[in-house]
Amino acid sequence: MGDKANTAAGAAGRALTADRPAAVRNVVLVGHSGSGKTTLVEALAQTAGALNRAGRVEDGGTVSDYDEIEHRQHRSVQLSLVPVGWDGYKINLLDTPGYADFVGELRAGLRAADAALFVVSAAQEADAVAASTRMIWEECAAVGMPRAIVVTHLDTARTDFGELTEVCASLFGHDDPDAVLPLYLPVRGEEGADGHAPATGLVGLLSERIFDYSTGVRQENPPDEAQRELIAEARARLIEGIIAESEDETLMDRYLGGESIDVKTLVDDLEKAVARGAFHPVLAAAPAADGGTQGLGTLELLELITGGFPSPLEHEPPAVTTPDGQPRPPLTCDPDGPLVAEVVKTAADPYVGRVSLVRVFSGTLRPDETVHVSGHGLADRGHEDHDVDERVGGLTSPFGKQQRPMAHCIAGDLACVARLGRAETGDTISAKDDPLLMEPWSMPEPLLPLAVQAHGKADEDRLSQGLSRLVAEDPTLRLEQNQDTRQVVLWCLGEAHQDVVLERLRGRYGVQVDAVPYKVSLRETFGGASAGRGRHVKQSGGHGQYAICEIEVEPLPPGSGIEFVDKVVGGAVPRQFIPSVEKGVRAQAARGVAAGYPLVDIRVTLKDGKAHSVDSSDAAFQTAGALALREAAAEVAVHLLEPVAEVQVLVPDEYVGPVMSDLSGRRGRVVGTDQAGPGRTVVRAEVPEIEIGRYAIDLRSVSHGTGRFDRTYARHEPMPSHLAEKVREQA
Repeated sequence: MGDKANTAAGAAGRALTADRPAAVRNVVLVGHSGSGKTTLVEALAQTAGALNRAGRVEDGGTVSDYDEIEHRQHRSVQLSLVPVGWDGYKINLLDTPGYADFVGELRAGLRAADAALFVVSAAQEADAVAASTRMIWEECAAVGMPRAIVVTHLDTARTDFGELTEVCASLFGHDDPDAVLPLYLPVRGEEGADGHAPATGLVGLLSERIFDYSTGVRQENPPDEAQRELIAEARARLIEGIIAESEDETLMDRYLGGESIDVKTLVDDLEKAVARGAFHPVLAAAPAADGGTQGLGTLELLELITGGFPSPLEHEPPAVTTPDGQPRPPLTCDPDGPLVAEVVKTAADPYVGRVSLVRVFSGTLRPDETVHVSGHGLADRGHEDHDVDERVGGLTSPFGKQQRPMAHCIAGDLACVARLGRAETGDTISAKDDPLLMEPWSMPEPLLPLAVQAHGKADEDRLSQGLSRLVAEDPTLRLEQNQDTRQVVLWCLGEAHQDVVLERLRGRYGVQVDAVPYKVSLRETFGGASAGRGRHVKQSGGHGQYAICEIEVEPLPPGSGIEFVDKVVGGAVPRQFIPSVEKGVRAQAARGVAAGYPLVDIRVTLKDGKAHSVDSSDAAFQTAGALALREAAAEVAVHLLEPVAEVQVLVPDEYVGPVMSDLSGRRGRVVGTDQAGPGRTVVRAEVPEIEIGRYAIDLRSVSHGTGRFDRTYARHEPMPSHLAEKVREQA
């Protein structure tokens, strides 16, 4: 590339409004935390004229000025949109967090985008690049999303661009390394005192031109003979890689026959191969030098985005149905088609309330119109199904802390929508008279529990509303009201996710909460047969209380629950009070008989009893039944049962051994392994849930960030006696 006009369409002071889908490019930036994604977004915005020479927007902020938590923690924690104009195109840059705990924001960015830029830092080790980005690369490959790679931090002393591109080819192009090749090579300046020569420009392998950025503005020069010889090998390899992906089957024969292929043909074929996800160019980029307006490689990157990345017209929208599940014809990216948009992010603004970032897939969204909002499929995470009509507020285009009004948002574009009070992340927005529902995108399962309680009485009143707003914003967060342990549990993706959840409760919703130890749902059961007598006799003048019952208790197989059998003969316990005895027994079983956990898997047989013609009552026999069960428990060993989970861990083959060893150390039983594609294995095990409360964190450490797991409840099993004794002491 490098042969296109580099005129910028500045976006400062006004909202960019696309007039046709072909002029839109939606690009998500993906990369490890610290790789330089946000800095790259700001460099692209400055080159496109959206920022001033100091790299600031009009109010003095930057494009990353959005969340106070990000400023305090010095890392991105949420998806942000930065629209810029370039050469007649509107480019929606979607900046995603690089930390694994916020993969939900990354998935939302992938949903909203049509192409991906993988940002790799030259200052980071190859292991860090592989651990955090290869799985996302494979996700993009599975859906055919076009991808390019951008190398940042070229000013570090240990940078070797050639070596890093080889690493990228091995990590991302393992099926076809020749489909991951650089389009440009960095040009180094004079060596400094540390012996390091900074990158001052790029040499285009196709155009064979030098693009000098040393002054902060790109200048184009011809290469000298030494530079031409230096790039000859890389240029030949690039040409062969492009021709190999060309749709013109005669091109390779012509090239091998000695014909010189003109640059325009190569550029056209390159752009087509990039757009269909068959070729993945590697570029380099850096912010502008002091006083400059164009960062190194930013012009080349903008040219790749507009020329090589597909428009929304080339991206097949997700499938749609009616809210009751009836299939509908596939959507097309047509501004005149039926309205279908999706909420990819929800945020709370202190001044305008809830703000929804939406991607319009079909039709045109306009301010102040009534739309239908459908949300289904995440009820287990606190997002109840809903189908409601709502009135759209204003449409805006975000830029840092600014919100710039938009007249409309056409198919293929993104916008922020105000005052959709019921809309949550993942919801579908459609026409009021033609409601539709989009197929949801895949969300990771939160597996790290955080038990919380209100700090004070005032916080109790606000806690429920604060939690409901949190789960509306974040579909990776699951809210559980555990009836067994009577705890409020927030299931998160990791410790950083937990910190952000607590910070938002405090700062955004004014709710102070205390984190408390998470409890698993233990059970109790009888270790053998026993008998008990419940006697509740009281006479204090006037109407008294009289009830006596005798029971036998025997253990049942796991999963049997509680059985109640009536074997009373001769009317020793009147028929109307037998259900009262059962009610008292079951109530006591729910409260537990040893350590306060529910009693399960027993058969209780009512054998005998006594009643009084006046003083017997329903309440008296309930109390007698409870007393009888407690006496029976005192005469036999009561076992504690702990929940056991079926765990499936997906890891690269090299980490199978450490993972299996770690699971065994958690009292786990490995039951098998299965291959899950090239170089990956699923380890299946059964592990007590009390041992995997922090497994989401520990697996990340054991597998260097490459492992994923899921778990499902299997059954309750007896807890080892030494651990059960500790639980009883604590109770």
